[in-house]
Amino acid sequence: MELIGRITKDAVVKQLNDERQVVNFSIAVNDYYKPKNGEGIKLTTYVNCSYWISSKIAARLTKGTLLEINGRIYVNAYISTDGEAKASLNCHVNAIKIHSFGRQENTNDNEIDPDKSSKQKLEEVKEDLPF
Repeated sequence: MELIGRITKDAVVKQLNDERQVVNFSIAVNDYYKPKNGEGIKLTTYVNCSYWISSKIAARLTKGTLLEINGRIYVNAYISTDGEAKASLNCHVNAIKIHSFGRQENTNDNEIDPDKSSKQKLEEVKEDLPF
């Protein structure tokens, strides 16, 4: 099954006892529909994902990243400590395609002011015009 959604928090790599590694993350899949004679309804479904192929991708899976995943969906039903019946939607991911990145830490303090650079470009264009 293919799903497209945004990562809800940074991915975590877990080391198992047998030296295997798994990348765990969750995505939010947004949906919208409009029933006849009604207002539009927004629905968000959260899916817990596990990726076993390579742990190197975990550094790119940050909060807000838009992903397309391909994998096997399954449901985990359980009884909480309060005695309530609960369930979670999970996906064993086989392939990940990143569409856009989420938050990125900017470590470069010497960055040029974008307003200033656009003003400089505008002045250069004005000087180049023949009229």
